[in-house]
Amino acid sequence: MSRNAEVATLLEEMADLLEAQDVEYKPRAYRQAAENIRDHPGAVEDLAAAGRERVEEIDAVGEAIASKVVEFVETGEIAELEELREELPVDMAGLTAVEGVGPKTVGDLYEALGVTTLDELEAAAEEGRIQEVKGFGAKTEQNILENVPFARQARERELLGEARPLADDALGYVGSLDSVERAEVAGSIRRWKETVGDVDVLAASDDGQAVVDAFADWERADTVIEAGAEKASVRASGVRVDLRVVVPEEYGSALQHFTGSWDHNKHLRNVAIEQGLKINEYGIFDVSDVDDPEAGQRVGTKVGGSHEDEIYEALDMAVPVPELREDRGEIDAALDGDLPDLLDVDDVRGDLHTHTDWSDGNNSIAEMVEGAAARGYDYHVVTDHATGPGMVGGVGLDDDELREQADAVAEVAADASIPVFHGVETNIDAEGGLSTADDLLDELDVVVASPHAALDQDRETATSRLVTAVEHPAVDILGHPTGRLLNRRPGLDVDFDRVVEAAVDHGVALELNANPHRLDVRDEVVRLAVEAGATVAIDTDAHSPSEFEHVRYGVHTARRGWAEPDDVLNARNADGLREFLH
Repeated sequence: MSRNAEVATLLEEMADLLEAQDVEYKPRAYRQAAENIRDHPGAVEDLAAAGRERVEEIDAVGEAIASKVVEFVETGEIAELEELREELPVDMAGLTAVEGVGPKTVGDLYEALGVTTLDELEAAAEEGRIQEVKGFGAKTEQNILENVPFARQARERELLGEARPLADDALGYVGSLDSVERAEVAGSIRRWKETVGDVDVLAASDDGQAVVDAFADWERADTVIEAGAEKASVRASGVRVDLRVVVPEEYGSALQHFTGSWDHNKHLRNVAIEQGLKINEYGIFDVSDVDDPEAGQRVGTKVGGSHEDEIYEALDMAVPVPELREDRGEIDAALDGDLPDLLDVDDVRGDLHTHTDWSDGNNSIAEMVEGAAARGYDYHVVTDHATGPGMVGGVGLDDDELREQADAVAEVAADASIPVFHGVETNIDAEGGLSTADDLLDELDVVVASPHAALDQDRETATSRLVTAVEHPAVDILGHPTGRLLNRRPGLDVDFDRVVEAAVDHGVALELNANPHRLDVRDEVVRLAVEAGATVAIDTDAHSPSEFEHVRYGVHTARRGWAEPDDVLNARNADGLREFLH
């Protein structure tokens, strides 16, 4: 794994600290550079090793920023960032996790009240001191107070999209050790939950101490928290990574034990007890002739444990994939041989929600189409933002610009190796209306309708708003329906029973936005949609070709929702897509 995300995060912090101090222009430059570095397909540390000029090859990365990247790769820190931190000693990430609190607000509250942490922010709001600051008021203060608990909870969890690449890196390192026979990630990250507490890695080895010693020397480890004979914990890029080493003959049972949720494992143990068996992290045992099966960890006759499948097969059941192990019916389905044939990443045949440099994307129409074709997709859809509620900073195309873009898309499509569809991401206003003219929507191939503003509506209003949008005859896909941003804002509170019913009635697909900052809709809603017969669209909302890779987060979330290929719109070929569209 590259260090691109780590470098990008530091540059984003610099942007926030500069913005908090009213520095103009620079924050935007740092954010654009950070975004492009994060999305760059090559490892930024390799470019830095070759010299500053190589780093400057990344779009929007100039000499000054490239020099800072090289400085970080060579020394482990950026001197100017350390100076900014000293000038403004605040927990920027924690404070800006509160919805409505941006870097400028952080700077103002530090200057006026000395607020540096989430706890101090909450105390200031509770004491009524924020509304006394120039430019603030009682309503702002109340909003801050109401949003602090969500921000505090969010800080305890890492985004899957940030933790999973780190987990892949840790797994690759541990798995490469000579003393390791097998290795796998475990816990919630193996179940692909949208947020995780930490990263768990399990290894099989007869020399646990050697594995632990090597893990403590992992170059990504910033701090060794603890290290014993069979377990170790380190902190890498701010995330805790836990390693557990077991002997090979117990690896399968340990992997099962440390993967399933508490409820899944409890239910599975009860199934075992009914069959005269006992399951624990050391194996599965026949205890039908044992007087006291709870007397020890390894009792009875061992009937499996070296491989994970042995645990389930000993219970005469199919093996549920890790994503399903939440005790949501998967155990009964496995016992009945009725597990779903889940969607795979390779089943996705195109992306239905993407952006270009016509709105806020980083690449041209042709470059996005080329990226889709290079990925092996059967088709590509261009859906740039329309103007409307929630679009700021000049982002979004008006109706005339969309018609102009139609010609540009047609020109690219004429020479493309795959079909290219022209669409739009139009905005759903507070009442459910759309920000693009009806006659233009009828002319477009694909209409994605998404909420971008008024995301604090009550449940009834929000639900009626989305239902109204779904009922519009031109809408094909309801984009990121809640508008949530994981760990940043909860988004709309929606009655999805009503929205899914409307989607089924009007032939509209519900989007599972695969951007790891969104994963909207969540897995439970996918399950609801699947059971109701609704169609799901798994889109990346890509702003560059590299973001097509985010589809894996959407697919695994859909798998958690029991989605099969037939449930997913863009698992269909181009003709199947055309048949669905308005």
